[in-house]
Amino acid sequence: MTTFFVSRHPGAAAWAQAQGLAVDRLLAHLDPAEVRAGDIIIGTLPVNLAAAVCSQGARYVHLALDLPPDWRGRELSAADMAACGARLEEYCVRRVGS
Repeated sequence: MTTFFVSRHPGAAAWAQAQGLAVDRLLAHLDPAEVRAGDIIIGTLPVNLAAAVCSQGARYVHLALDLPPDWRGRELSAADMAACGARLEEYCVRRVGS
């Protein structure tokens, strides 16, 4: 089992480290082909990638924030993320139909 933390933002990586998260691989982008059943994927993935992760038997843990609208598009520090209530929420995402 591998724990991935997926983010291209240095503040998110710093936040994860400050939380004491045990991460095996820190990635800017996730290739779903690298994911195996039982892996844990932490980050903010597009819904289609979250569904791909879950369909492979991995767990998707979303990095959620209560971000004020005027903060969108700016780089956040670990302290900014904490101020926005950064937290981890596990989801099971699946595509409906085919």
